[in-house]
Amino acid sequence: MARSQKILVIDDSRVIQKCVRDMLPQGNFQILEAKDGIEGLNLIRQEHPNLIMLDFLLPKMSGWEVFQQIQTQSDLQTIPLVLMSGRKEEVTQKISEPFEYFAFVEKPFDKKQLIEAIKEAMRKVKSRPPTPQPAAAAATADLGSGAAADEIKALNAKVAKMQAEIDMLKKQMTQVVTFVKQKLR
Repeated sequence: MARSQKILVIDDSRVIQKCVRDMLPQGNFQILEAKDGIEGLNLIRQEHPNLIMLDFLLPKMSGWEVFQQIQTQSDLQTIPLVLMSGRKEEVTQKISEPFEYFAFVEKPFDKKQLIEAIKEAMRKVKSRPPTPQPAAAAATADLGSGAAADEIKALNAKVAKMQAEIDMLKKQMTQVVTFVKQKLR
């Protein structure tokens, strides 16, 4: 029997990976596992899973960074996503509620909570409006390999670099605020 449904579990905890595997109906799914964000993002691109279960706190590349990558690529936005974390407050610091395009399940979770989160993620991804192609990408496609296209590509690269720097600064600011809060207690 061919397993047509691929579920990718991106979590650095073997316990969570095993729990998810054990909670899903046997024989219906191919469970793929990644222990960090980089490995997870690579598997998303290679395997095109039918569902992504993403831990928010991961080594090498955080779940937040993987989430941001997913949100910038229209083909990845069509994959149902369940964000997992034992610290919901850290998720809501980065992404405000209500969570519009993905489901959230707080660790530890039971089978019923997992199944409900998967169903919710599937409902939410179906109701998501298609992402319009960015104007710069459309212009690049229309202009081919001309000088204007090269200039647009260079500008897009600068924007991506600046966005990465902004994200790093936000992360550092969050760490500073957390540190200050802890010291004030």
